This record gives sequence, structure tokens and C-alpha cells, in this order.
Amino acid sequence: MPPRKKKATEPEDMKSILWKSADKLRGSLDAAEYKHFVLGLVFLKYVSAAMAEKRQQLESELREEGGWKEADLLATLEERREYTGAGIFYVPPTARWESILERAKGSVDGESVGEAIDGAMRAIEKFNPALKQTLPKIYSSGRVDDQLLAELVRLLNRLVFQEQLGDDGRRKGARDLMGEVYEYFLGQFALQEGRKGGEYFTPASVVKLLVEILEPEQGERVYDPACGSGGMFVQAEKFIESHGGNPLNVAVYGQELNLTTWRLAHMNLAIHGVEAQLGDEPADTFRNDQHPELKADVVMANPPFNISDWGGELLGMDKRWMYGTPPVGNANYAWLQHMISKLAPSGRAGVVLANGSMSSKQSGEGEIRRAMVEDDLVACMIALPGQLFRSTQIPACLWFLAEGKGRHSDWVRGRRGEVLFIDARELGVMENRTLKVLTEEEIVGRIGDTVRAWRGKEGAGAYEDMPGFCASAPLDVIAEHDFVLTPGRYVGTAEAVVDPDAEPVEAKIARLTGLLREQFAESERLAKVVDDQLGRV
Repeated sequence: MPPRKKKATEPEDMKSILWKSADKLRGSLDAAEYKHFVLGLVFLKYVSAAMAEKRQQLESELREEGGWKEADLLATLEERREYTGAGIFYVPPTARWESILERAKGSVDGESVGEAIDGAMRAIEKFNPALKQTLPKIYSSGRVDDQLLAELVRLLNRLVFQEQLGDDGRRKGARDLMGEVYEYFLGQFALQEGRKGGEYFTPASVVKLLVEILEPEQGERVYDPACGSGGMFVQAEKFIESHGGNPLNVAVYGQELNLTTWRLAHMNLAIHGVEAQLGDEPADTFRNDQHPELKADVVMANPPFNISDWGGELLGMDKRWMYGTPPVGNANYAWLQHMISKLAPSGRAGVVLANGSMSSKQSGEGEIRRAMVEDDLVACMIALPGQLFRSTQIPACLWFLAEGKGRHSDWVRGRRGEVLFIDARELGVMENRTLKVLTEEEIVGRIGDTVRAWRGKEGAGAYEDMPGFCASAPLDVIAEHDFVLTPGRYVGTAEAVVDPDAEPVEAKIARLTGLLREQFAESERLAKVVDDQLGRV
């Protein structure tokens, strides 16, 4: 009787299985530490599955071609270039998931499960230089019991990555399915870590909104100077692919200070098939720029809000501070000016910052903002709803900058000397008791379409101000507000909806007055009846 074929696990089931597997490591490790054990194994499972998928396809092609000796065919199937040339990591036999699984089942004597996993990580890095110094080699450290590691490996083995048909009609292979699981897992860990999780994870709906408005295209250079786990790049690639472009034809550049987050980004991007230049090492963007000569077409970032220890006192009159030296006690305007310095002619940027950045006048911030507005760099300001970020309760906003706006920019046409303000504070739906998300319709339709119409994009329709939601303000009006960029100052309040069948106010007052008098009279009558009855008693 032939062996039963393993049924492919549905994506939602995979996510559930994966999260249960993470819980297996609860105990002596907190979320910030145990995520690296689990995500490293998830990556190992992925690279093995992706290579197996490619190997099966290659073997079918070679056998169909015919004329191969069995030994030569098997040797060809182990040719590293057959995989790396297709954008797939080569995994040597001893590092493949099946070998680790045998060790976890106790089928092989010798080294421990932790030692086997660390050895697999080193082997994968050796055969794939792009992954050098990025994979975790912590499994034999003693932080996690070998028996628990073995159980975790067996649990993860329940994830079967076979080609499936997605809801959008696209075929999903190991890479697509694993990418979904990895993103879900990053989000769950960020939720568990709370405030600390915000260091590497930006809410998906905020990333989608940034990308929806910036509209990266194939052939462009995309840069994130505070890239965290790389979510901005992943979403940009998805956007390009969904609009008929080639996501592989994008140059991606990023930088991240935290070593473990830098490694997370490498693994996340590798799983999604995104080739990125994240610098030779994790480094401080302000003091050790890993891409000093870069000029990017699209810059997008969610830098840490209001950081005070960013080392501004060591930079002095940096060439990036062309609109004014940012205060030592707050990095918001250092981030903005760093990103401006990276813009190519006609480049555009989207930045998540604290609401205070729109109105602060402390330590010269107001003058920097004024200079940026007067130089026609600011294209759009969006006030976001509260409760979008699990890592902070600080209200946030989006800045959109455009180099050459109204002059030579292809992204914004005919809007020289104007800024679009959008107040989106009333949008979003509660995902749970504490977190809110922007819906797809709000991102693409309500906000995205409004920005596209204002930008003058072909086919987007005519733009119109909408009281309480959006307004396009000229520079003289912004100057009257002392260059404060808070949308609420410009969009006004929403017009009350008038029901044509509603009763006129004067008639309604007269009717209610008459009714009140009738009730007073009835009250007096009832009081008299009660008084008469009491007299009889």
C-alpha cells in the first residue's frame, strides 16, 4: 500500500501551529529572547523546503529531458549554482531539515540537537555568503534544554509547504507561504514584547498606507534608514508585484542599529526573496551611515519617536542639516533631514513620527519646519488614529516629502506651494480591546485615492476638499498658522448631514413646547386626583 501523501497545511493552521510551537519555549526565556530560537528554526525549515521544491522541479525536467546517467543526474541535483542562480539558498545535506529531524527523533547518535542546529546554521552561511554572520547559532548555548529543542523541531515539522492556490488566484509556493507565517510570527512576538517589540515591528496597516501613497515602482531605489525587521521592503515588493511590476527589479537599501534585529531583517527578507543591502554591519545611521553615496527614489521609515540620546552633540554642523541644526534632545528633525539628504531628484519620502513633530517650536524645530515648508518639500501630512501602535501610546502622524514638488517631480503635478492635509483620526476599527487597524478600504480608497487625486495622477479623478477630512492649503495660509502642520487646523469640521425630510427647528420647538404644557396639565390633574383620594382615607 503506497504511503499516504501529507496534506498541505492551510496558512491559518500553519500560523496557529507556529505560535503553539513558540509557547513550548516559555519558562526561563522571555519573548525577546526566545523569538530568536524559534525564528531561526523557522528559517531553517523554509530554506530546506524551498530547496526541496526546486530540486523536485529540476529532477522532473532532467528526467523528462532524458539521456542522463543516474549518477550524473544526482550530481547535478547537488550543484549549488542550480539553486543560487534561481534565487534559492543551497542547503548542504547535513544541514537540511530532514537531518535535524532525525536528530530530534533520537534516530541518530552523536551530537546533541542544539549542536546539530548550530552546525546547520554555520554550513548554510558557508555555502551562501549573503547570509554571513546573520543566522543565530545559539542552540547549543544551554539556554534551552535539548529535549525542548527536539520537541520544537518535531512541532515545526508539521508545517508542510506545498504549492497552493491562494485567495487571489496566484499559486503559492514554499516562499509565499513561509513569508506569510514569518510575518504573522513577527507580529505575535511584537505583541508579546509590548513596548520593546516596537523596535523591530511597524503595524502592517501603517506600512501598507505608506507604500500605498508612495507607490514604489520597479527599477527604483528604496531606502529605510531604520529598517527594523524589514517590513517596509516586503510590503514595497508586494505592491510592485500586485501592480504588474517585477519585484526583483528593485534596489533595496537599509540600515539597522540593533544586531539581533539586523539579523531578523536578513532572515525575513531572505524568506520573501528580497535582495537587500543592509550594510556590512549593524550601525548607527547618524554616525556611521552605511550608504553614504546613496540617492534613493523612495525613502520610507518608522524611526524611534522623540529619542533624546541620538548623539547630536557629536555631529555639530553636519552637511545634512541644511534646514537647521536639530536639537540634541530630540532626533525627529534629524531623521527628517537625513532622509531629505538621501532623496534623488524627484524622490519622495514617507516618515512615521510623533504628532509633536508637526507643531513643536522647541530648540529651533519650528524654524527647521518653516524652512522645509518654504522650500516646498512637504507634500502631505496625515494625522493617524490612536491605538495603532502596540509599542507606544504617543499619537503619531505621517510626513510625505517630495523633492522638486511642483517643478520637476513626476509624483506630484501642479501642486507647487501647496500641502495636502488629511485628518484620519476617526478612521480604523478595533482589532481587539487595545489595538486598532486601518482597513483595506480606508487605506486604498479613502486615503490613497484622495492623495492620488491631489497629486494629479492620471485616472485618479478630480480632487476636492472635504471638511473634517482633507484640505489643500497654500503656503500663505500655512504661514498664517505659523507653519504648524497639524491637519486639524486646516480641514475644519465635517459638515452636518441635513435630512431633507427632517422637521424644521421652529416647528419642532413649538410642538415640543405644546407637548410639555399638556404634560404639566396632566400632572396637575393627577395630583388633584391623588389629593382627593387621600382626603377620603
